[in-house]
Amino acid sequence: MTARRRLVLGLLTAATLSVAAALAAQVSDVVHATEQRAVAARFAIRGASTPDDMLLVTIDDATFSALRRQWPFPRSLHAKAIDVLHVAGAREIVYDVQFTEPTTAREDGALYAAVDRAGGAVLATSESDAQGRTAVLGGDENLRAVHAEAAAANLPDDFGAVLSRFPYAVGALPSLATATARRVGRPVSRSAFDGDGAWIDFRGPPGTIESVPFSALIGGRVDPALIRGRIVVVGTSAPSLQDLHSTPTSAAPMSGAEIQANAIWTALHGVPLRDAPLPIELALVVLLGVAVPLLRLRLRVLAAAAVGVLLAAALLAGSQLAFDHGVVTWVSAPLLAVVTGTLAMVVASHLAESFERRRVSRDNEILEARVRERTQELRETQLEILQRLSRAAEWRDGDTGKHIVRMARLSQALAAAIGLSPAETETLGHAAVAHDIGKIAIPDRILLKPGKLTPEEREEMEQHASIGATMLSGSRSAVMQLAETIALTHHERWDGSGYPRGLRGTDIPLPGRICALCDVFDALMSERPYKQPWSLSETLAEIRAQSGRQFDPDLVEVFVDVASQLCADLYPEHTQRVRPARDAAPRRWPLSRSAPARHR
Repeated sequence: MTARRRLVLGLLTAATLSVAAALAAQVSDVVHATEQRAVAARFAIRGASTPDDMLLVTIDDATFSALRRQWPFPRSLHAKAIDVLHVAGAREIVYDVQFTEPTTAREDGALYAAVDRAGGAVLATSESDAQGRTAVLGGDENLRAVHAEAAAANLPDDFGAVLSRFPYAVGALPSLATATARRVGRPVSRSAFDGDGAWIDFRGPPGTIESVPFSALIGGRVDPALIRGRIVVVGTSAPSLQDLHSTPTSAAPMSGAEIQANAIWTALHGVPLRDAPLPIELALVVLLGVAVPLLRLRLRVLAAAAVGVLLAAALLAGSQLAFDHGVVTWVSAPLLAVVTGTLAMVVASHLAESFERRRVSRDNEILEARVRERTQELRETQLEILQRLSRAAEWRDGDTGKHIVRMARLSQALAAAIGLSPAETETLGHAAVAHDIGKIAIPDRILLKPGKLTPEEREEMEQHASIGATMLSGSRSAVMQLAETIALTHHERWDGSGYPRGLRGTDIPLPGRICALCDVFDALMSERPYKQPWSLSETLAEIRAQSGRQFDPDLVEVFVDVASQLCADLYPEHTQRVRPARDAAPRRWPLSRSAPARHR
C-alpha cells in the first residue's frame, strides 16, 4: 500500500469515527448538559427585551409582609385582584394559582363572581382527567358559565430540571400559554410543537418582564395605565412557596409565573424560536466531521488544524446568528464532530507519517546495507586488482609474491606501534603492496640484469618510483591515494640522498618512511638468487646502523621490537633465536648506491 493510500484510508477512518462519535453523543444525551449551556449562552448574548404586552402580579415576600396573612390567601383577595385588573382594562387575566379544591361557599362565590364580572379568565391547574376535564371552581360547566376556562400549568422538565419548553396541551387539556393565545385571538398551531414541546422564547433573565406586587395591586397603588391592554399573569414568586425553577437564561431561578408569562408571550408571537430541521442538523454534523480530515488531503497538518479551529468558530458564530433569527441549532454535536475530526486527523496523519518514516528508515537501512556491501565489494575488488598488479611486478623481479604480503604485515604492525588508528593501519597495509608496481614498466634487460647497472640503466631503474605513482594517481580511493604516495617516496632517504625527489627528514611522508624501512628489512631477511637470507640480528644491526641516514631514527627504535615479535611468524625458515642487535657487527651492502641489482 502506498503512503498516499494509507493516509487516505486513515483520514476516512478518522472522518467516520468523528461523525459516529458526535451522533452517538447526541442520541445518548451525553452532550445534553453542554447543549443547555450553549442555549443559555445564546440567550445571554442576545440580551434582554422587556415586552410591553405582558405584566406580572407577584405574590412575593413584600406581599406577605404587607398583608400579614398565611398562604393560601382567602379567595376573596384574589377576587379583589381580578376586579382591579378588569376595571384597569387588562386584556386577559391568567391566574397561575390553583383553585381545584373548594374552600367556603362565601370565598368561592366571591372569586367566581369576580371572574364573571371580568368576562372570564384562564385558571391554572395541574390536574385533569383523560378527557381534559378539571375540578377548578366546581368544574368546567361552572367555568363555561362565566366565560372562563382551566388550562394546564405543567411544564416539561429538561435535563437537570431546567424548564425551557412548554407543551401545546397536557393530555386533552390545553396549556396556559396556548389557551391564553387562543382567547386573545392568536391561536398557535399544534404543528409548532414537537414531542418535547416548543421552545420558550424567554425575553431575558428573571425580572425582565415587568411586575408589581400583589399587595400593591389590591391596595390600589398600581397605575391602571400599566395594566391597560396587557395580558396579566398572577402567580407566586416568594421563595417560601417553592415555585422557583431553573431556566436557560440565568443561574438565578425564575418564578413559575414569569416562566408562564414568557411561554404566553412565545405563543402569542407564533412560537418564534424553533429547532432546525433534523436533516440539516445531521448534515451539519457530517459536514463538520469530515471537513478537516478531507482537507488534510490538500493541506498540511497545521493548516488543516487551523481550518478546524476556524470551522469551530464559524459554527459558534453561525449558531448565534441562527438563534437571533429564531432557529435553535445543535452546537455540541457539530462542535464535537469538528474537534474529534481535527484530533483524529492529527492522529491519522501522525500514524501515517510515522509508518512512512519507519518504512523509509527500513528502506534506507536496506539501501545502506546494500551500499556498504557494494562498497566493500568494490573495495575488495580494488584491493585485489592492486595486489595482483603488485604481484605481477614482483614476479617479474623473480619474487614469489610473498614479499608484498610480508611488507603489508610489517607496515601495519609498525603503524600500529607508533599510534596510528586501526583504520589508518589497515589502509596502509593495503597500500604498501603496490610500492614497486612501477617496475612493470622497467625493461627486463635492466630489471633482471645480474650485474651492476650502468649510470644510464640506474637512472632508468629509478624511474619506477615515479612511474608507479603515475599509474596510481587520479583516484578518489583513500587506498589508491596512499599507494601513490608510498610508490613515489619509499626510496627517499632520511639524509636526502634518495630518489626520485631527494626529500629529507620529515619532508618524506610518514607512509613512505615506514615502507622504506619495512622494504629493506624484508629484502635482507629474504633469500634471493644472488644472496642468502640474513639473520635477524644481522638485519637489525644493519637497520640500526642506517638510523638517521637512510631511515627515520624514531621509526627504527620502534621497528626493532616490532620485527623481533613478527620474525618467527613471517620467516619460519629462520631458526636462529633473536640476539641483541649490539652483539652483531653491521654488514653493508644493499643500503649503498652500489647495492646488487635485484634490490634497486
